[in-house]
Amino acid sequence: MRQWVWVPAKVSNFPIIDPSNGRHVRDHAGIDADEAARRVSAAHEAWQTWRHTTFAERSKVLIAAAAALRSNVDTLADRCTREMGKPITESRAEIEKCAWVCEYYAEHAESMLADEVFPIEHAEVRVVRRPIGVLYAVMPWNFPFWQVFRAAAPNLMAGNAMVLKHAPNTMGCGADITSILSDAGGPDGLFADLPIDVADSPSVIRHPSVRGVTLTGSDAAGRAVASEAGAQLKKCVMELGGSDPYVVLADADIELAADRCVSSRMLNCGQVCIAAKRLIVVDAVYDQFEAAVLRRMSAIEMRDPMDEASTLGPMAREDLRDHLHSQVQRSLAAGASCLLGGEVPNQAGWWYPPTVLAGVAPGMPAFDEEMFGPVACLVQATDADDAIRLADGTSFGLAGAVFTNDAARGTRIACNDIDAGCVAVNDFVRSDPRVPFGGARSSGFGRELGCAGIHEFVNLKSVVTAARTDA
Repeated sequence: MRQWVWVPAKVSNFPIIDPSNGRHVRDHAGIDADEAARRVSAAHEAWQTWRHTTFAERSKVLIAAAAALRSNVDTLADRCTREMGKPITESRAEIEKCAWVCEYYAEHAESMLADEVFPIEHAEVRVVRRPIGVLYAVMPWNFPFWQVFRAAAPNLMAGNAMVLKHAPNTMGCGADITSILSDAGGPDGLFADLPIDVADSPSVIRHPSVRGVTLTGSDAAGRAVASEAGAQLKKCVMELGGSDPYVVLADADIELAADRCVSSRMLNCGQVCIAAKRLIVVDAVYDQFEAAVLRRMSAIEMRDPMDEASTLGPMAREDLRDHLHSQVQRSLAAGASCLLGGEVPNQAGWWYPPTVLAGVAPGMPAFDEEMFGPVACLVQATDADDAIRLADGTSFGLAGAVFTNDAARGTRIACNDIDAGCVAVNDFVRSDPRVPFGGARSSGFGRELGCAGIHEFVNLKSVVTAARTDA
C-alpha cells in the first residue's frame, strides 16, 4: 500500500473583512500540516467509539447541539453577518434552521437506517447500513452554518465523523460550529474544523482515514475535488452551482410569480445556489411580469445588515462583487439591456444594487453562467415549449420553478421536462430537512437531506445467514 504523504501549502492566517465597510476585523489563525493530520487522525479514533453508539446516544448529542444553537442565536447570527454580510434577521433564521435539522435527524435517523430482513431460499437476508468513517466536508460561505449542519446532522446520526474546511472568509463560523458540536457530548475529535488553505484539500482527501467527501461550492471546485476523490476511490457528494430557470406561463398569477421570483432572487443578497436566476416568461404575459418585477426590485434598499429592517446587505467579498459586475457588463455588451441598477455604488464595502437585466439570451453570461448576486435576468420566450427549451438551455441542473394556474400541468412540467434536482410549482425552491436536495448535470450529484441524504455515506451491507440443514 502506498504511504500517505502530506504535501503542505504555506500555513495561512485568514483575514476576516467586514463586507459592509471593507474593514479588516481580525485574522483567523490557520494550522500547519501536522496539526491538520492530527485532527483527521483524532476524528478517526473518535469514530471507532462513535460507530458503536446507539441512536439514542447519538440523538442526545444532536439535541444538545440544537439547544446550544438556540441559546446562542444572537452571538452566532452576529458572527455570520459580520463575516459574510447577510441581514441579521436572515442570520438568525439560518441558526434556527440548523437547530431544526439537528432535531429532525435525532428523531428520524433510526427509522431511516433500520435493517431490512427478508427470506430467500434456505437463508435469511439482513440488509444493514453502517457508518463508513471520517468524512471531509468542504463548505462555502453563503450559508456558513446551514451548509455545514445539513451535512453534519445526518452523518453524525449515521455514526460517521467529520472534518471541515470552511471558506476562508467564514472561518470563525467554522470554529463556532466545532465548539457547539464538541461541547454537545460526543467523543473528543468527532467533529473538527481544519483552517487550511484550499491547496491542502488534496492531501486531506488522500489521508487513509478519510472515507468520503462532501462539497458545496462552484462547479469548478466540484470538478477539482471530485477528481481527487475519484482518484482515491472515495465516495463524494457534490452540490454545485446553478443558473436556475423560473418559468412563467401565460396562465400564471403574475403578482404571485413576481413576488416569489423576487423573494428568491434577493434572499442572501442573491447569493443562493437555488435562487431564481433566469426568469423565463412567455410573450403573452411578459410586459406585465416585467413591470411587476421592476416594482418590487425598485422598492428594495441596500441597508446596514445589522439593521433589523435590512433586507439587502452587501455581497460577501470584493472579488465576488467585481465578478458579478463583470458578468453584467459583458451581458450588456452582448445585447442585454439594464432596466435597474447595474452600477457599483461609490461607498465602502462590497455593495451591489438590485439590478434587472432584460433581453437576456443564450450566449450571454447572464444566461449561461451562474449569477451569484442581486441580479434578476429576464428572458423572453414565445410560448411554453420555447420556455421549457430555454430552461434546459444551460449545462446546469440544480433548481427551477414553474408558475401556472393549472397545478397539474405545472407538476407534469416539473416532473418530466425541467432537468434539475429540485423544482417548485407556484413557489420558489427551498431546502428542507425532510426533502432530498441536490442537482443534475454540472450542478453535481448525490443528495443531502431527507432519507436519501443520510444514505449517502453508509455501507449498504448484505448479510446472508444460511438455515441449518443438519437439525
